[in-house]
Parts: sequence; structure tokens; C-alpha cells
Amino acid sequence: MQKKVFPIIALLIGTVCFSQNFPYAKKTPITVTRHNITVEDDYPWLEEMQSEAVVNWEHAQNEVTNMHLEDVRKTWSSVSKIKEYDTYSSNPMPQKKGKYFYALYRKDKNRPGALFYRKTINDNAIEIADPYKLYHDENAYVTDYFPSKNSQLVALKVTLNGSDRTDVRFIDMNKNTISEEVLSNSKTSNIAWNQDIGVFYKRNSNARFFEKDSTFQLFYHKIGTPQSDDKLVFDTTKSENAFSFRTAENKLLITEYNSDNNDRTYYQASLTGEPFTLVKYLENGNNFNFIGYHDGRVYFSSYAADWGDIRSFDINNVGDEKVVVPQIYTHLLNDCKFIDNYIICSYLTQGRNYIIVYDKTGAFVRKFDVPYGMDFAVNFINPETKNIFVSFYSYTIPYLNYTLNIETGKSNPFFTDYLPPKPTLFPFDHFETKMLTYKSRDNEDVPITIVYKKGLELNGNNPTLLKAYGGYGIVSGPTYDTGMLYFLEKGGVYAYANIRGGGEKGRKWYEAGKGINKVNAFNDFIDAAEYLIAEKYTSANKLAITGTSHGGLVVAVAMTKRPDLFKVAIPRMAPADMATYGKFTSGVRNYPEYGNPEIAAEYKSLLSFSPYHNIKEDVNYPVTLIVTSENDDRVPPVHSYKFAAKLQNRPAQKNPIYLKTLDDSGHNGKVSTYMSRVYEKADFFNFVLYHLNQ
Repeated sequence: MQKKVFPIIALLIGTVCFSQNFPYAKKTPITVTRHNITVEDDYPWLEEMQSEAVVNWEHAQNEVTNMHLEDVRKTWSSVSKIKEYDTYSSNPMPQKKGKYFYALYRKDKNRPGALFYRKTINDNAIEIADPYKLYHDENAYVTDYFPSKNSQLVALKVTLNGSDRTDVRFIDMNKNTISEEVLSNSKTSNIAWNQDIGVFYKRNSNARFFEKDSTFQLFYHKIGTPQSDDKLVFDTTKSENAFSFRTAENKLLITEYNSDNNDRTYYQASLTGEPFTLVKYLENGNNFNFIGYHDGRVYFSSYAADWGDIRSFDINNVGDEKVVVPQIYTHLLNDCKFIDNYIICSYLTQGRNYIIVYDKTGAFVRKFDVPYGMDFAVNFINPETKNIFVSFYSYTIPYLNYTLNIETGKSNPFFTDYLPPKPTLFPFDHFETKMLTYKSRDNEDVPITIVYKKGLELNGNNPTLLKAYGGYGIVSGPTYDTGMLYFLEKGGVYAYANIRGGGEKGRKWYEAGKGINKVNAFNDFIDAAEYLIAEKYTSANKLAITGTSHGGLVVAVAMTKRPDLFKVAIPRMAPADMATYGKFTSGVRNYPEYGNPEIAAEYKSLLSFSPYHNIKEDVNYPVTLIVTSENDDRVPPVHSYKFAAKLQNRPAQKNPIYLKTLDDSGHNGKVSTYMSRVYEKADFFNFVLYHLNQ
């Protein structure tokens, strides 16, 4: 018996030793003193992300990670099941923009999706743009599209490498052709049409890919002219202020955000003739969210209404303010759309969604309840039949397309030849969905959604995945995920915590997790983990945590503050070095969210939670998979590189720390083709199940 045990023990020891054999990251320590606080940085050389040394180190890291993922696939291989679930899942309706209906379809699973349109909802789809035909590159894919006023032209945004920098191309809908003109270096920009004549867009002027962002100029491009002739319309280069823009009813509308105090200045310009002359119509407007512009009035939601309302004022007389739709206390106004003669409002309360239809004056017309545990997307209205076309979905139920009649209140399933009825993958009661609250350490009720297979024994021994976002006031709802179905079918529990910093409980909930209060978001997340353990959903040895972008920061903070609570951590595209994050790309624009390192109190706050700076030499942190993208120009990969290097290069670290850098990808990950999405999703859930079941 002992002879059989020894080789197994030796194999396990060998595995542990091998798992720590990661590519060496040399230390080139520097000290930085700011506000009389001195910090040491051992890996500043990793900031040269495109240098040969860093690229070679990153490739070596990928080799180790990919070898491990290959081993994981021998035990857990979810690709075929995910593809099967995808095949039998229903699809959402096309998007109606302007006159027509648009959708992206994949003709080849190894190539990016092509853009199709329909003149009516029941027509056959016609292809109008295939990015692979344009660029002969499987990594080039459509990120958005914007029809002109009369839908004669469509501006098409294409990213060539996954980054936020895009080309803009133009489709002639009458000829079904794409013109040769290209607008290069548009970045983090929508496209706003001036009728069918031309477009407004932001242009980036960075000389180096990851340098501090320089998207401070708004240009106007007239269709049929070279980009070199484009006219500069608005410029914040000197102030480095961010701005947003749109066009509506013959006006260009710009909102400028003061980078120092978040005050806002609002501009308007008539589009009836060039040059476009901008006029300020409101200064220091930092107490509302702009919604839209209709019939000469600006519509907005006031910060005075914590749960959200709709108000308006005359653009030429800001004192003429009216309440259109008052707030409903404890019911969050999550979204509103002005469609035809109606205002369609989405509300959220105690985890449940519903819809209220108002007329343009704000008078109540109809309420529609949304099924428990489900979210929805309002697509469009048929003005003749008074039907709203809506898609419902949840974590476990794919898109259910319905019509909701405004006049009668009746709802009916909606099917077409290309949206045929499909049997559900599982019965509606196959999975249990609970929308609960738990108490934070300072006695706040934090919403949490928990999903698991019905009948699962809650004995504290279930593999569990906890996720959160919790930033920028964003309201996080369910997303249908076939990889998640695989995880749940294998006995997993999924939990999503709506921590402070998100917008799920109104403006105050957001402010309580923002800036100097950011620690509340992290504490809420850690408290969610303790709640799941206390309620016997799982244990510390069966708990994994994940999040992306701001959610990745939440995960990285949680694992460094409470490594004893988690078996596995997967931070994705996560900011980790909060002392230097303003040096790269759009980092400065996140100062209002995280804190400004130029202000002593805020710098101290940043260092108190910065994952990179809170790694202790004598702690063995959880099994970790750090995921980033080589072309992420929103959260540059240096954050993940430094975090991985410091975690790996400590004698106390016995659990493996894997770094995975996705090639030809940006902040959204490896999403250009169907197969790249599937393999990325499968590797994630394989990794979680493998390590939680050891």
C-alpha cells in the first residue's frame, strides 16, 4: 500500500513545484515619494509594454498558462456542451435604427460577424458589410453602426485589433456598397449624423499606443471628402476635459466634463449651416444626467431625485424647468427611451423589473410587469398596432421575444422564420434564482442574486462563483451565458452582488462606493463572500471570485485583503497599480471614480486598496488566473503584468499565479469570432471547476 502512495505523493509535490516555475521577472526597484508618502516599485520596466523584453516575458507567461489549461481540459472540457447550448438557444430581435432593422450574423464561426439589414421585421436579411472582406483579418470586427437621418447611409465602426481605436467606414444603402473613404483613429466615440450630409466624431492623436490619452478633439467629416479636409469643431486639448456629443433635431449638443471638479458645461450649435457656432446654454451643471433633446427642450434626470426622474427645460431658457415624470421612491428609473409619441421607462425594485409607458407629457399610459429574475430590452414600437417589441432574458433563460400592446396590455410571443420557436434548453423551474439581501459590516442591505440547480443540497460544499462590478453607477443585471449553464449543471452556485458603487439603489448608492468611499465597494464584496459561507452555499475552499474591469479591481482588492476567504481568483482587465494608473491611456478620466493621486487624501485612499501595493511578502494568495489583453487601451496590460510579477516572485506563494494575455484583443477580450469566444469562455469555466474540485 505504501509503495502505491509514495508515487502519488511525489507526483503531487512535483506538480506544486512545477506550478511555481514561472518566467522570472527581474526587479529594477525605484522609490516614488508623493505627499510625503514613499512607495517602492520593483517592476517599472514592465510599463514598456511593447518592448522586446516585456513581450518576451509575456509570451513565456502565456506558454506556462496554456500548458496548464491544456492539462485542465483533460479533466474538464466544456467546449462541446457550450456549443450545443448555443445551438439550441434562441436569439434576440434585430435592432431598429432609423427606418431599418439591423443584426450581426456569423457566416463562418472562425470569422467575425457581418452586418445585415431588413426593410421590415419579417423580411429576409441582406448583407451590407463583412469586415473580413474589407480587411482580410479575422481580428477586425464591427463594434457599432449608425444610420444617417434618412437611413440612406450607415457609418460603420470597425476595430482592427480589439482596441478602442476604430476605423469608420460608410455604407451606401441604395447601392449596397462600402465607399473607399475611411476615418482613421476614431476612439471611444459615437458617430453623430448631420442629416445625410456628414458626421461628427472624436479623433485620437496618440503617437504611442499606451501613452496618456489624447482624444480631445471633435471633428466634422462631410461625406465624399478626404479626412484631411475634416473641420475641427470642439477642442479640449488644453484642459484635457472629457466630453460627449450627439445630434438631435438639427442641433449639435456637447457636454464637457471638468476634470478637476466634475462640473459640466453644455453647448449647442445649429446644424442649418456651416460653420457650426457653439453657444453655451448651461454652465456648472453638475446636478443632473442629460437624457435627450426633443421639441426644443432638454430632458434630464435630476440628482435631487435619488431614484431618478425625468425633467425638462427650454434650451433657450434653462429657468423654464418642468417635472415630466416624478421619481418613484425606492423604484430605480433604470432607463428611458423616447420612441414615437411615448416615453418607455424601465424600473427596478427589490431585484424585479417592470416597464411603464408614458405619453410625451409624462401622463401614465400602461404598466407591464417583467417575469421574476428576468431583465429585458425594449427594441421598438409599431405605431400602427401600438405593439412594443421586447426581448426578455435571464441568467439561465435565453431571449424570449414578445409584443406588449400599449392599448390592451396584452402580451404575445413573437416569432418569424428567422426567429422560430425553440424548445427551452431546460424547464423554467430547472434552476433556482433567489434575489436576496445581506447585511454589510456597516449594516447596509446589499442586494445579491444567487442561482443554482433546483434540488441542490446547500451543505457548504458547493463550488461557487461570486461576481460583482460595483462602479460608475452602472446598474448590473443578468446576462444569459451558456458557459454558466455548464457550470450550474455541474453542481455550481453562481452569485452576483450589487455592491455599493453601482447604481442599483439610486444615486446615493453610487456615491457611497465612489472616490474616497471606494472601500465600501470592496468591503461589500468581501461581506458577500462571508454571507455565502455563513449561509452554507459554499466554503472558503470552494469559492471562486471574478470580475472584469472595475469588477476585476474589486476581485484583486478582495484577494489581497482577505486571501483566506477564496480558493480561486480571476481578475480580468483589472486596474491593479492605483498609484500610477493616470500615466496611461484614459486613466486620468477615472480620477472622479477612483480618486486623484494629486490630492493627498485621495492618494492615501488609493494606496490603501491598490492591489499591487498591498501584496504581502509572507502570504500565500489563492490560485489566481489574471487575464488581460495586449491591445487593451482602456486598462493597459501593465496592471496585470505588475500584479502577476509581484505575486509570483515571493517564496511564500505556493498556490500558482497564472497570467494570460489575449493576443489581438482589447478590453472586451477575445470576441472577434464565435470560436474565439467559445474557447475563451470554456477555458474560464474549466479552470474554475478544476481548481474548486481539487
